[in-house]
Amino acid sequence: MTTTVERPLEKVPVAPRGPRRPGRFRKHLWSYLFLVPMVLLFGGFTVWPMIASWWYGFFNWDGVGNPTDWVGFANFAEVLQAESFWRAFWHSFAFSLAAIFIEMPLALVLAILLNSSWLRFRNLYRLVLFLPVVATTAVIGIVIAILLDPAGGLVNRILLDTGLVDQPVNFLGSTSTALPTLLAIDVWKGFGITLIYWLAALQTVPKDLQEAAAIDGAGFWRALRFITLPVVTPIAIVILLLVFQRSLNTFDLVRAVTEGGPDYATDVVPTYIYRYAFDPSLQAPRYGFASAAGVVFGLLTLVVTLLQAPFLKRRLAGGKP
Repeated sequence: MTTTVERPLEKVPVAPRGPRRPGRFRKHLWSYLFLVPMVLLFGGFTVWPMIASWWYGFFNWDGVGNPTDWVGFANFAEVLQAESFWRAFWHSFAFSLAAIFIEMPLALVLAILLNSSWLRFRNLYRLVLFLPVVATTAVIGIVIAILLDPAGGLVNRILLDTGLVDQPVNFLGSTSTALPTLLAIDVWKGFGITLIYWLAALQTVPKDLQEAAAIDGAGFWRALRFITLPVVTPIAIVILLLVFQRSLNTFDLVRAVTEGGPDYATDVVPTYIYRYAFDPSLQAPRYGFASAAGVVFGLLTLVVTLLQAPFLKRRLAGGKP
């Protein structure tokens, strides 16, 4: 029979405690203090309006005093049944389609050209293309209205002098030409920022890969197809989302140029919401209805964005399902 002898536990020496380190909050106190103004502004001008829109959407309210006339989901049902809302939503979506299928490809082509080392004065060209982005939309609206004026505008004068048209074209006053004209102006104005996105993406392509492709005899198109585009694809997806969100919320350009006319042919959801909430021509502004329209528009935008997720995930995975 074997007897087990228990040995007494040996005391493990404990290192003396040093001075207590300050907590994480105290260590980064100044960093948090610098964030306070941003958090307050973000909460006051972004988070609170979003929450308030949901709440006000349940009231028949004109924006004066406290809302008391509870109507439940009546405003939301009216928005979903309003043909004018869906027409405005389609116009907003048309701005996104133009930005994605016209602005993004053209900006990519010019970005590749402006990223070439052999091109002289490329920084000057970048500056010229970026100028519309920093220009005030109200000023652009006034200038565009003068240029496209059917009674003596420069554009119509050129078209008449060259014989391209027999009579002046009312670009902004006709229901058939107003929306395409605004789409073209929006593409021109947002072109510079999309170009900058693409130029930043092209800077991520490793130079050694390009040099190796040149040594192996790969031409420009093969290098573009098998090196440049695969490398910038993840960034291109981010650019796609940024351009989509920016163009879907177009407001200032439409408000400055056409105010949604003629006959609501260029009305977009932001101007639709603005009209019901702040338009002085209405006898009683419908702030509750406008809030409901904003909530519905936000949810529809979220749905459209989420529908892109499977496609974007496959692209990030290299085309694999």
